[in-house]
Amino acid sequence: MVPPETRKENMTVTPNVDPSLLSTLRWRSIGPHRGGRVVAVAGHPTEQATFYFGACAGGVWKSDDGGTYWQNVSDGYFTSAAVGAIAVSASDPAVVFAGMGEACPRGNVSAGDGVYRSTDGGRSWTHVGLEATKHIARIRIHPTNPNVVYVAALGDIFGDSQERGIFRSTDCGESWERVLFGDERSGAADLTMDPNNPRIMFAALWEARRKPWNFSSGGPGSAIYRTTDGGDTWEDITGNKGLPGGIKGRMGVAISPAKDDRVWAIIEAEGRGLYRSDDLGETWELVSGDPKLIQRPWYYCHVFGDPQDSETVWVLNLKCWKSTDGGRTFTEVSMPHGDNHDLWIDPTNTKRLIQGNDGGACVSFNDGDSWSTIYNQPTAQFYRMDADNEYPYRVYATQQDNSAISTPSRDLEKGAILYADSHFVGSSESGQIAVHPDDSNVVFSGAIGSSSGGGDALHRYDHKTGQSKIVSVWPEFVYGQGVKDHKYRFQWTYPIVFSPHDSGTLYVAAETVFRSTNEGHSWEAISPDLTRNDRTKMEASGGPITKDTTFVENFGTIFAFVESPHEAGVFWAGSDDGLVHISRDGGENWDNITPPDLPEWSTIAIIELSPHDPAAAYVAAHRYRLADNTPLLYKTKDYGKTWQCITDGIPEHEYTWVIRADTEREGLLYAGTELGIHVSFDDGESWQSLQGNLPVVAVHDMKIRNDSNELAVATHGRSFWILDDLKQLRQVADASDTNGIQLFKPASVVRSAYQMTSGRSSGDGKKYMLRLGSAATWTEQKDENEQSHATFIDAGNNPPTGAIFHYNLGDADASEAVLTISDGDGKVMRTVRPKPCDYDDLSDSEKPAGPFLPVDKGMNRYIWDLRYDQSSRVATAPKSEAAEGPLVVPGTYTVTLTVGGQTNSQEVTVGQDPRVSTSGEEFQGQLDLMLRVRDKTGEVHDAINRIRSIRGQVAEWADRADAAGKSDVLADAVEGLNDSLGSIELALIQTKAPEEEGLDRIRLPAGVGFKLKELMAAVSSADAAPTMQQHDVFGVLSEKADGALERLEEFENEDLQRFVDTLHELEVPAIIAKA
Repeated sequence: MVPPETRKENMTVTPNVDPSLLSTLRWRSIGPHRGGRVVAVAGHPTEQATFYFGACAGGVWKSDDGGTYWQNVSDGYFTSAAVGAIAVSASDPAVVFAGMGEACPRGNVSAGDGVYRSTDGGRSWTHVGLEATKHIARIRIHPTNPNVVYVAALGDIFGDSQERGIFRSTDCGESWERVLFGDERSGAADLTMDPNNPRIMFAALWEARRKPWNFSSGGPGSAIYRTTDGGDTWEDITGNKGLPGGIKGRMGVAISPAKDDRVWAIIEAEGRGLYRSDDLGETWELVSGDPKLIQRPWYYCHVFGDPQDSETVWVLNLKCWKSTDGGRTFTEVSMPHGDNHDLWIDPTNTKRLIQGNDGGACVSFNDGDSWSTIYNQPTAQFYRMDADNEYPYRVYATQQDNSAISTPSRDLEKGAILYADSHFVGSSESGQIAVHPDDSNVVFSGAIGSSSGGGDALHRYDHKTGQSKIVSVWPEFVYGQGVKDHKYRFQWTYPIVFSPHDSGTLYVAAETVFRSTNEGHSWEAISPDLTRNDRTKMEASGGPITKDTTFVENFGTIFAFVESPHEAGVFWAGSDDGLVHISRDGGENWDNITPPDLPEWSTIAIIELSPHDPAAAYVAAHRYRLADNTPLLYKTKDYGKTWQCITDGIPEHEYTWVIRADTEREGLLYAGTELGIHVSFDDGESWQSLQGNLPVVAVHDMKIRNDSNELAVATHGRSFWILDDLKQLRQVADASDTNGIQLFKPASVVRSAYQMTSGRSSGDGKKYMLRLGSAATWTEQKDENEQSHATFIDAGNNPPTGAIFHYNLGDADASEAVLTISDGDGKVMRTVRPKPCDYDDLSDSEKPAGPFLPVDKGMNRYIWDLRYDQSSRVATAPKSEAAEGPLVVPGTYTVTLTVGGQTNSQEVTVGQDPRVSTSGEEFQGQLDLMLRVRDKTGEVHDAINRIRSIRGQVAEWADRADAAGKSDVLADAVEGLNDSLGSIELALIQTKAPEEEGLDRIRLPAGVGFKLKELMAAVSSADAAPTMQQHDVFGVLSEKADGALERLEEFENEDLQRFVDTLHELEVPAIIAKA
């Protein structure tokens, strides 16, 4: 797979900063592994454990173990994130097609960029056209000819388009022709092919349109079409006998593979329900009008016929329904999540299924009696986020069709962020979220759509009790009516903000701003209506057949609100109908400061106030719901009197969700778009990609953490990601000479005690146990510098353990480079060099220990693990690995990079874990003992290596003596030497160990070297002073080691010298020439 960082960036202006200077920055996924919406699934026809799903905002994922684990296979190939359809060729399963842009177009729908094809089972992908189709509902592949492919394209849900209908390719996607088109407002919502006669297909066209204030499903363009010649000609059969009259809405169609001429149709109409035809669509019968089959029809209308039993049919809706009597009665199939969208049934084994729903994808091998988990997919769709003030800090967000969640930014105990490390913080799927500044147990979030209680569904969650108290401004149930009839107009994602000046003050916003000083027990309005208040855009959403009032289309609301961190009572507000207001007197008066060139009806997504200048602010807006994907970013330096558009460098089709200002470097800005993230080093005058290895995904919100120099982002399709090292990013704009050698100042880092990993998995392939009691799944790889990297499959990633050093080598020859780390007294405690050129030719015993210093041309990074140099090791069996160098104590250290006589130095601060109260004296006492243990272990290992070297040389001289006919004289001496060496060696290392000392620790007693290493684990187990008994044990072990070392020295001075003298006396030749 091509790694994400190799993806070509679509830049429209010359970058302000050389992109190569950003190449060592890394994003990491922290999860949670809780699935987002899936509307596209497929299974491999013959490999029973292989399945695919397309995340509606997170790419294509593949499992080869029946859904136990999922791995993304589209990163680095796709340039959009939303997958609407996926299909695997039945005749050539290496051929897989993915159609981009989902066709279940709820308010947070994302568009795509056409069709991608894989010819190697998803390992690589090629874009094969139909870029302008926007939303693709189905892909059907001819059952015996993978070159023949059909695409059902809904087209642009927000505007008129010619790029919709049914498209056909006869050359495996190399070219396409449109074979069915209704009109510019109607696209294809479904397509079914008869696997027994693929010339027969049925297509459902759907007239639908989404606006910010309304969603319409149905019209003259909604129709069912039939072809019997592979799509050359189509017949509109919507008026055929038995089908409902009047306007149609969304419809789903399915040909029964088990019975010729049987067809199913689920239809939104006045006579809605499930229809069946047994004469290939000539006549129809309403077999079920059960309303539970067709709730919210625009979001569902999915029907699937069983491949082997013509009486079995599935209908997916809010619940999953199955009938075994031809569709007349249905029973619910329990699913891991609600809102069900796609189903693939194995044609040869109908108990084998994969199903997609709003919580992810799940697999069954027993006809739906049990399903694989959806808690192994990091595809959460987050709206807005917040972070607390703890260490390590946690991030919080509301997830579409799920709850609000809290996830740690790192895990200091296990080494990975498990899903179990996240926790519920309210049943809030939709709204914004705010953590109490003084008590991170208390979280406020908006729960419209996922909470009882009516109104704006504002939750106050307390993690100490696990209770959510509803503190809505106006808790009246108002579903089923237009927002013009609501007392207050709250939007799906309305603002929830704490005052930066008074943690007891909370703000929320509808069309007016409300303030509470008692955590929602009461509210007061502090503004007039700050919207356009256009009543024509406040009718009940839906129609012309089905109303759908879920607050998503509530319009004329305040969408963004913030109080100045510089000046109490200075408020900024932005509306979803395109207005910006400011109050500078605590809400008494408000001024309209809307940017004059902001397009009408733009949604003000974010207002970001400068951390550096009270008069400066930034606005991110969008109009994608009006079929306009132009990015919209503005800045003001004078409280909104004047504005400047600042989008140069952001691709014209990447509409903008969020803008944030760096809290340390003025003019450094970050912008989240529908396809990723960009950075500006000049206050928005120009932008360039900050994507790196972040997958293509919508970035809806960000938080900057100065305490850890991190940028955390909430994506709408790939959960949370964190960029670890803002310190380096803040410096690159000043790195004018990209060819010179430069060591960037490293960020401060916190030291945390090494945690025990007893029971940790090893071996090839997947690994499953981090330590006893902590399970995660990952693989490990070593890079070219022998640095190990873990790739977690079902857990989030911790940041690198230690300090990150970024350095630019330009074009210099750095093969002899040296990096040293010195303590406060200037004493070198760690030295790192590049990997030897002949490393691969060296034997294991000759190879120096890594990891090595990266010395590629241009930018590099090295991660110092905050440790001293390790001890020596015993490289020949029985082996003994080096004793790890101790962790440094908190303090300031100097890193020095020397290349070709040029030296660069920087200071790095190592801080104390704020959770512990260990004193400096205690830290130093721990370090002193660990250094003594390390050094003594090194002495032991050096002695063992000397013993083995002596033994080998003695054996060589004995062989020479034998060749010279003098072995009888030396035999007793050689035996005596080996006995003496064996006795000393056995005191130092267990010589009967099979490969490495410690592998057979239960059967065999350990040597003093292994005991010293185990003692090191005890001393370093926590940030604490060593115990008295640890000092005592070291004294005992040190005495034993010294005794053996003294015996070795005596042996070398006496016994070995006598042997050497004997060799001279016997005149044993150094070289024996043999015939």
